[in-house]
Amino acid sequence: MKLSHLRRDPSAIGPGAGRWLRAPRWREFDWHVLAIAIVIFAVGLLFIQAISGDQHLSGRQKVDFNGHLKKVVVALPCFLFALYIRPRWLRQNAWLLYGLCFTLIALVPFIGVERNNARRWIDLKVYDLQPSELVKLGVILILARVLQSNRLRSFADWKLPLVLVFLPIVFILKQPDLGTAMTLVPITLGMLYLAGARAKTIAKLVLASVALGASAYQFEWIEGYQAERIDTWLSSYEAEELIENKHGAAFHAYQARTAIGNGHIFGTGLGEGVSTRVRSLPELDSDSVLAVILEEAGLVGGGALLIAYALFIVLIFISASDMRDRFARLVVGGIGLYFAAHLFIHCGVNLGLLPMTGLPLPLVSTGGTSLLMSLTAIGLALGLSSHYERTLDEDSFKRY
Repeated sequence: MKLSHLRRDPSAIGPGAGRWLRAPRWREFDWHVLAIAIVIFAVGLLFIQAISGDQHLSGRQKVDFNGHLKKVVVALPCFLFALYIRPRWLRQNAWLLYGLCFTLIALVPFIGVERNNARRWIDLKVYDLQPSELVKLGVILILARVLQSNRLRSFADWKLPLVLVFLPIVFILKQPDLGTAMTLVPITLGMLYLAGARAKTIAKLVLASVALGASAYQFEWIEGYQAERIDTWLSSYEAEELIENKHGAAFHAYQARTAIGNGHIFGTGLGEGVSTRVRSLPELDSDSVLAVILEEAGLVGGGALLIAYALFIVLIFISASDMRDRFARLVVGGIGLYFAAHLFIHCGVNLGLLPMTGLPLPLVSTGGTSLLMSLTAIGLALGLSSHYERTLDEDSFKRY
């Protein structure tokens, strides 16, 4: 029985696992996407090691590079597991996976640990699990599942997708975690557009989101420190205001822009930046890692990394466009939107184009759950784009 089963499905991992695990077709594997991801990840490790290696001038903000490597070891099996998941199993269990992610984020107020006036993490001893990061993948999967048979042709078609995104956003804002909530908005709007929503409707939703955000700021529906960050951002476009508040509310923004400016064209050299040696820049290994890279690698090195990152995202979108299975295409497209949203917001915050908020740069910043999410997402994107399982979805008969 086992041998005959393996003959029918030579790519199956085993008699039982063949239902939900299957080896990708390596000849159709997007090796170029994996190669760029490895380069970006290696650059991140290089800078994190440099940040952790010079800590004798200041006792603040110690970076544990060995601890980061341990998190890499934990996250790598998730990449391999995601790489082998069959699209059919993922589609059938999207509701279950979304439910698990939502349950975790709903439990945070009760079993989560609080740090810096925010309750976002669940202590797992190995590292702190941040369910709001996992919810991003859960939202991508459930939107792909719902939109697989939903062409968004009537108002009623919009209700379920928007509710499924709105519910976790409410819990995330309660933690509070504005940065994560911000990333879910472009991911959702992008997936709705990929699913067939009209550009005019998406534009209206964007305007509605902007209006809602402005109202939240105007009527003080947000936390006091969040309003202060917006006030600081609005005033920091003037150099005089930024310098005047550099020891107060604008401290983080001032240090980030100072570090970036200090890098000039070719940078100060690996580990030689002021932000690294003096620890003047808050969260320099996570939320501010781009500023560190631009200081130590300069415009040339930092620009090269950003170009590689942008190319990585574009190639993911190209992989999605070549897929005929609508569910798989939406998942891979959503993963591309995930990386794009993080890159845009992380760069915008460090460059002062967006209000200060804590958001890591996937594959580069430290953070156990962020790394887990990033590697799992890449594994899913690479696996789904190289499985090509048969489907009777009407999109399968279209040519792209």
